[in-house]
Amino acid sequence: MRGLRLTADLAAVLWIALAVALPGYAAPADGEPPDGERIYLWPGRTAPGSKGLPLTQQVSERSDDPARPDRAITGVSQPYLVVYRPGKPNGIGLLVTPGGGYQRIVLDKEGTALAHDFVDAGGVTLFVLRYRLPGDGHASGADAPLADAQRALRLIRARAREWQLDPARIGVMGFSAGGHVAASLGTRFEEKVYKRVDRADALSARPDFMLLIYPVISMDSGIAHGGSRERLLGAQPEPERVRRYSAEQRVFADTPPAFLLHAEDDAVVDSENSLRMHAALRAAGVPVEMHLYPRGGHGFGVRETTGLPVALWPQLALRWMQSAAGNPSITASGN
Repeated sequence: MRGLRLTADLAAVLWIALAVALPGYAAPADGEPPDGERIYLWPGRTAPGSKGLPLTQQVSERSDDPARPDRAITGVSQPYLVVYRPGKPNGIGLLVTPGGGYQRIVLDKEGTALAHDFVDAGGVTLFVLRYRLPGDGHASGADAPLADAQRALRLIRARAREWQLDPARIGVMGFSAGGHVAASLGTRFEEKVYKRVDRADALSARPDFMLLIYPVISMDSGIAHGGSRERLLGAQPEPERVRRYSAEQRVFADTPPAFLLHAEDDAVVDSENSLRMHAALRAAGVPVEMHLYPRGGHGFGVRETTGLPVALWPQLALRWMQSAAGNPSITASGN
């Protein structure tokens, strides 16, 4: 921990306790404690094609342990980033797209909990995205999460100097269904899925590298995560639509270098998703590093790995980013 800086999980707990303890002292209306700087993606806050929808943003707490918050957000129509800055930025920016099966976005185990390893120890500036969900009626439908990810990456690049970042060292890290968002960004960054709104949209949306953690990749019914596929594409999508949204089928030579991580005992998202993505990246000549562990299950993030070899993944990811981003100043936690 840096100086007096609290870990993100502890900050969230203390904020909730403070809101309860002090009369008249209430948490923000949307339920999110102010544990990071908030950056809205779109002018006027509401995303294009999302105005007038009967959505109410809500944050729910799913944990019974106040020391280990596990919040999830739904009803997003005003997408935003929450920024976690290190004391000594190393120039790397990382857009994070948490999972939630395209039904919700988890905020802690694949968001705030990352701060210790990646921000405090690694010096990386994290931008955790609250993106729109495809089943909420947005005009862009299945492309709403990708539109938010493209816009987020461009905004980070446009404001890189403000955060002491190198605009050529901006990556993306996605978990589970958020891994599908990240992989879509890495393979479809050139697609025009929204109309330009300002000068930031003239910048490239291509991430310089991507980390895909137990990711949803394919919409092939044989290996797809059923809930994510149905919420994204509907109950009976046409074959061409399945192909379009299967990231392994969209890989091409300019897809950014990738780091893949999966557990073979994942009973939620078949590890075949990562294997197929690995094969597609290799076939396209894209540099890729893959770590496949026998145990770990699904959704472990950085908090559910005690006693398992997969617990080392943040250090491996930081070392890989050192090479992929060309930044020798990145160090692994504990070094």
